[in-house]
Amino acid sequence: MEVENYSKLKVVASGVIPFAFLIILILYIFGPGASLLDLGIPLPEITIERVSFIDSEIQATVRNTGPIPVEIVMADVNDRIQPAAVEPDRFLERYETTLVRIPFEWNEAEPYIIGITIEDGTRFEKKIEAAAFALEPSIDLVVFFAIIGTYVGIIPVMIGLLWLPFIKKISKQKYYFFLALTIGLLLFLAIDSIEEALEVSNENLAKSFNGSLLVATVVVLSFLGLYYSGNKLVKKADSSKLAKPVAIALMISIGIGLHNFGEGLAIGASVGLGSIAFSTFLIVGFALHNTTEGIAIAAPMSKGKLMIGKLAALGIIAGSPAIFGAWVGGFAYSPFSSVIFLAIGAGAIFQVIFVIMKWIREENENNMSSFSVVSGIAMGMIVMYLTGILV
Repeated sequence: MEVENYSKLKVVASGVIPFAFLIILILYIFGPGASLLDLGIPLPEITIERVSFIDSEIQATVRNTGPIPVEIVMADVNDRIQPAAVEPDRFLERYETTLVRIPFEWNEAEPYIIGITIEDGTRFEKKIEAAAFALEPSIDLVVFFAIIGTYVGIIPVMIGLLWLPFIKKISKQKYYFFLALTIGLLLFLAIDSIEEALEVSNENLAKSFNGSLLVATVVVLSFLGLYYSGNKLVKKADSSKLAKPVAIALMISIGIGLHNFGEGLAIGASVGLGSIAFSTFLIVGFALHNTTEGIAIAAPMSKGKLMIGKLAALGIIAGSPAIFGAWVGGFAYSPFSSVIFLAIGAGAIFQVIFVIMKWIREENENNMSSFSVVSGIAMGMIVMYLTGILV
């Protein structure tokens, strides 16, 4: 027994010792050996992440996204210097945030350029196309966003589920077509999520966050995490009362739900920024667009018995996150969280696509190149593209 314990200790030590040397090396590079890396002058950088308009005041949330500490010395509106208060203080370490409060009689719907200057004279600015009052949480607004989320998420998905009786009565090849159609719909949603995440990242996040790599990392991690948990769910379905079609439909609902959370974020943020016309356009477009998501859930469910209760629950799982997204987007919008949630949604959808493709292959004698499968995927993407044009 002692010999066995000694061997285990040697194995652990052989794994830990190189790691310890690596930590010592990194500490030396950033400590006593830092002068070796002093190859140039580090430039300061700040990012104005959010601008809020309240009564007679403009508030700017500022983050130090550069490599060195900075001090905020001045604020301006449309290139005119304004008195400002900085809370909690004007000295920012790397990635630290502060709130710059500028007393200013602003006018609704007018464009403004908010400028922040640091101690070396470098000025950073953010352009606001149309000023609007920042949303204050209230019961009325909470109810308003809940109704909007229901219009956009739950109702369209439920309408899409009404195609289930039709899908149940069609032939085997047509059934494969609808499963492949589901893949096409989801593939478009995943690409759309990544595109939105990259757009938010490019427009609002500092370069130091490496937005593209952040999106790629979160997509892969969410894919792996959900693939692992999804396999557990399917295995559980094989040994329990939960049927495999229901397990797959549940994974589809979760993936779509994460995507709809991102859509809710977009609507809430646009309402919060006062872009009423754009938010109305988003609501109408997303509602039409999301009807096709019900088909994606209905296709695998058509293989088993008609279970109205479970079908309704799946529709709520897929659609209700739009409500939560609208609340978060309207009351606590953050570009960083938007990028994260959109990327998680994309990874979740790719995982669902992978599961459905495996299922079609098992059911269709390993044939993934039949006309019904290929045309179904193509048709799914075309349908989503055409409905997406309205958004």
